[in-house]
Amino acid sequence: MRTVYVNGEYLPETEARISIFDRGFLMADGVYEVTSVLDGKLIDFDGHAVRLSRSLNELEMKNPISKEDLLEVHRELVRLNEIDEGLVYLQITRGSDGDRDFAFPAPETEPTIVLFTQNKPGLADSPAAKKGAKVISIEDIRWGRRDIKTVQLLYPSMGKMMAKKAGCDDAWMVEDGFVTEGTSNNAYIVKGNKIITRALSNEILHGITRAAVLRFAREAQMEVEERNFTIDEAKQADEAFTTSASAFVMPVVEIDGVALGDGTPGRVAPRLREIYLDEMRKAAV
Repeated sequence: MRTVYVNGEYLPETEARISIFDRGFLMADGVYEVTSVLDGKLIDFDGHAVRLSRSLNELEMKNPISKEDLLEVHRELVRLNEIDEGLVYLQITRGSDGDRDFAFPAPETEPTIVLFTQNKPGLADSPAAKKGAKVISIEDIRWGRRDIKTVQLLYPSMGKMMAKKAGCDDAWMVEDGFVTEGTSNNAYIVKGNKIITRALSNEILHGITRAAVLRFAREAQMEVEERNFTIDEAKQADEAFTTSASAFVMPVVEIDGVALGDGTPGRVAPRLREIYLDEMRKAAV
């Protein structure tokens, strides 16, 4: 049985409780982060902590825990649950003042903070990464502040299910003719020696893995162009991939039924995955 963390307490998962009036439950009024664990250590914890703080600030939500204490909670949960490879999920909501109201509760209302682990043996050596993912395109109808990592994930969840019903792995969302991102990842195409991905804005999540991968790509003398691209351009690309904290760098081998290259992972994505895993393992805490 997992040990989880709820509002300052380590508890068996069966004893964890939050209020039915919690605004995360009623209003999706909360933010989250997912940090990977490799070799029992946290990958890019600082990046996730910085983005968490930004998300909270954008929503004018109190941060109930210091970065140092948050790191200690992550490490303790990894220890208690004996996680070698896996994930630590963190969620902070605006809490509850004992009833339901559209207006924010009084400022003194304490946020709710929850963390739990997921054990994922083989996370780094994923068979899916060797095979590559197939994606479909869907219309992006989410709200306009995707840069805030909120818990309102209904449409991305529906998009993932649309992909599964089509016999694929994921969906890339399209707005005004251009790809925004995947349901739970940032999206990239490769043409020649150039990596192309949408620039940061309110329209996409500022991926922590994205930032690291682009940094490593530039250090490896790969050309990076941050601009919009269409699904049609993606179908004509030499290869494509996604990045996320839970899947690292994932090659994409098919878009809307069109195979990229010979339909297997190309040269760039596997190399970036290798570099990312090597470098992040060295820097893990």
